[in-house]
Amino acid sequence: MGGFCATTTEPTAAVQDRLMQVAAVVRQELEASGHQAAIVARSGMALQRLGQRYSHAGVSLRANPSTQWSVRQLYFACDEQRPRIFDQGLSGFVLGLHDAEVGFVSVLLLPTEADAPLAQTALNDTLALQLLGSTYSANAHAFALTYQNCNQWVAELLATAWGNLPGGNDARAQAQAWLHQQAYEATRLNVGWLLWLTPVSPWVHTRDHPPADLAEGHLRVSMPEGLERFVRQQHPRTQRLEVCHTAQHVVVRKGWQPLPNDCQPAEGDRVVPLEAI
Repeated sequence: MGGFCATTTEPTAAVQDRLMQVAAVVRQELEASGHQAAIVARSGMALQRLGQRYSHAGVSLRANPSTQWSVRQLYFACDEQRPRIFDQGLSGFVLGLHDAEVGFVSVLLLPTEADAPLAQTALNDTLALQLLGSTYSANAHAFALTYQNCNQWVAELLATAWGNLPGGNDARAQAQAWLHQQAYEATRLNVGWLLWLTPVSPWVHTRDHPPADLAEGHLRVSMPEGLERFVRQQHPRTQRLEVCHTAQHVVVRKGWQPLPNDCQPAEGDRVVPLEAI
């Protein structure tokens, strides 16, 4: 969970071209949706060993002043050693997959009563920055203010939008209190012996986690999986799209049944041959 600032191999031109085509498919779906905002997540960072397909979430906004459907998100600026709020074009977001063989993108399309306030809140620069924690941790505890990770910022943004919270100097505390009232359950990561590795990474910490959790070898962290569960709990009419790619095709599935790990389509899935995009 803490290796994202390490030097990575630049994707080949062929992989970059493929991911640009994947981004085009996602953009087509967003354009056709008629929505103002979408909660998007991408796979990566090899979290499959922890049972997680998705590692990083943000909010894609039709009216983003940067570029239409750019993703507003928290990211850790490695050079500056600090978290920031960043608007990234959809293509750049998808290029962050770093999955050369098979990669996945999920998209949540909200009902109007949830879509409009999320778009309004996410585009409010003041609120977005008030929800930004000062210290990053990839495994930040979901109900502590010590650290924050990218998905926790999204969770607190949802709380501020849907709880109609005023923000201010205690915006994060307000958001976490609302999440607690709404029975938000962060993803439980069963890390076991991996806890012993935390001292070797500057982006992974445990001092914000309850001692009882540490004793049992698990961490409660905001992850895209937990965000999706919460969104569906709060707004059952939310629609979900999942997009995956291989070297041969892109598959788009509508509904909550996940795509298989090998990205092979089933009846009803949309299949886009890469060479035909």
